[in-house]
Amino acid sequence: MNVLDLFSGIGGFSLGLERAGMRTVAFCEIDPFCRRVLAKHWPDIPIIENVRSSSFPGADIITAGFPCQDISDAGNRSIRAGLAGERSGLFWEAMRAVRLVRPRYVILENVAALLRRGMGTVLGALASSGHDAEWDCVPAFAVGAPTRRDRLVIVAKPDREGQRGLEERNIFAEAGFHATTAASR
Repeated sequence: MNVLDLFSGIGGFSLGLERAGMRTVAFCEIDPFCRRVLAKHWPDIPIIENVRSSSFPGADIITAGFPCQDISDAGNRSIRAGLAGERSGLFWEAMRAVRLVRPRYVILENVAALLRRGMGTVLGALASSGHDAEWDCVPAFAVGAPTRRDRLVIVAKPDREGQRGLEERNIFAEAGFHATTAASR
């Protein structure tokens, strides 16, 4: 399966997915240091510098660890604009890429505070793109890190009805569709 890695950082998603037998077809990363790291470890993989790009390569999976600064409990409380914030609002660019590429799967990662500051919006956007989502919080210590910091991982796959018509999907998004029962799956 081919992976488009948005907000790539230093390639954590791609490293794990490649170890599972998948192939990264492109990175998208704005930070120059991170782009140098990606170019060193994946010299033959193109790097798109801005998520606002007008085109992306085809992929079966899109990953996106979009910025968390406007969602996180850390930092300045007065700046918590959620998904309407300048940085965390880049989530909408990831969703634009999902609509352009039409991947089978979408994997999102962010801080656990997203559960309180925008999860319904994220689930509605995924539903409007024809995806059903499941999620879990993974504490960093579960993977050997010396901290309790939780990360929210969302995995979306085609909804049960397949790729519904855009008109029907927009109705769900406008109605504020929330898959709140999915947490108990």
